[in-house]
Amino acid sequence: MIPLQSVTGGGLLAIVVTFLVVALFYAVTLHLAATFFIGDVPSQHAATVAPVPAVVSILLQQYGTTAFGPLSPSLGAGVAILVTLVADAIAISYVYRLKWSSTIPLTLLHFGFAAVLGFALNNIFGFI
Repeated sequence: MIPLQSVTGGGLLAIVVTFLVVALFYAVTLHLAATFFIGDVPSQHAATVAPVPAVVSILLQQYGTTAFGPLSPSLGAGVAILVTLVADAIAISYVYRLKWSSTIPLTLLHFGFAAVLGFALNNIFGFI
């Protein structure tokens, strides 16, 4: 498999494509989770929320492990996941107009859907 950076040069195009793919992935998994948890919801809500965790996760993946100082990489990844979940929860609460008692389970369900689908796609296509 040819790495994306060798095709695009690792510049702005790689960043934009990565953001769009990650935002699409988060939008699909959030819409699945919201449909399962809430019921029939417009997909536009998921598309509105998705850029928030996409930007946070991409930035923290790039700078998170070094920005937290002496933390080990695994602990830095844990902090990055926690910050991404908090940003996702805030965006979900705002866009879906949910109380925190409904936002937290939906956020955790979104995380679960994203983890399972990401694991499955990784096993199928071998991205990592």
